[in-house]
Amino acid sequence: MSTPRPSAAHPAHPALPAVEDAIRAHTGNAFRITHAAPASGGCIHSAMTVSDAAGTRYFVKLGPAHCAPMFAAEADGLAAIAASDSFRTPAVVALGAAGEPDAADQAGGHAFLVLEYLALQPLQSATDGARFAEALVAMHRRTGETFGWPRDNFIGRSPQHNAPHANWAQFFAEHRLRPQLALARDKGFGGELHKQGERLLPRIPALFLDYRPRESLVHGDLWHGNAAMLADGTPVLFDPAIHHGDRESDLAMTELFGGFPSNFYATYRKAWPLHEDYEQRKLLYSLYHVLNHLNLFGRGYLGEALRLVTKLNEELTLGRG
Repeated sequence: MSTPRPSAAHPAHPALPAVEDAIRAHTGNAFRITHAAPASGGCIHSAMTVSDAAGTRYFVKLGPAHCAPMFAAEADGLAAIAASDSFRTPAVVALGAAGEPDAADQAGGHAFLVLEYLALQPLQSATDGARFAEALVAMHRRTGETFGWPRDNFIGRSPQHNAPHANWAQFFAEHRLRPQLALARDKGFGGELHKQGERLLPRIPALFLDYRPRESLVHGDLWHGNAAMLADGTPVLFDPAIHHGDRESDLAMTELFGGFPSNFYATYRKAWPLHEDYEQRKLLYSLYHVLNHLNLFGRGYLGEALRLVTKLNEELTLGRG
């Protein structure tokens, strides 16, 4: 087995020999890594592109050994989206590990996920927005029998529990908000946030009195950094936190951090109008992601989390839920 030659842009990673072997096992050819370069892949894992002398490229995510369940869940989510016949997703080439982690703390080893390399472009034009919206509607129309998913997965590094449930409001309260609030308290962000959160949890069903969401296939982490286009206009999704849930939760996430063309929203609403109370439930869905960012990245998100939970409680007190 040859050791990959480090490129000028990136030193050789200790997991690259195992990555090379995994690609060769999948493709059945004599692939050899001759170049490895860092790639933008979010802030949770390190990422790189690897290529051989012929220019064949793959996208690789790397992390400590304990990241293996995250990569497995990501592969599962990509397969589910691909099976929906709505979006293009990067094909999963290999899941694997390198090195021998310590049995006590999983230190010392590496996990990796190898994906098909796609030349991605951001959503920019009105046409991009329309095509992406059409694909999202198609994915959301793929429904399950219950809310949740057959396996637990992750939202960033945070565990996301997906035990099946017939009632979406209860599912969201117990499997989305409650764990994030508990984690925030454990990280020292209790106080008023915890007080307001505990007040909100039993009141969440009031936001669904006149709205019965379908068990739509949702991406779960649909910000603009996880959405793209190919040069031929094909919409692409990746980095999913997949489950069956309220389609409004995906729409709310697209608005939370911006980045989608305005025509995306117009096209989506024309194809499948949103319920009149969406703007209020959007606060609820945004709260989940802001709490997760608070738990992952720290105090900078505390003010926004407290603002959202307080506003929801105020609106419910006024009888608007």
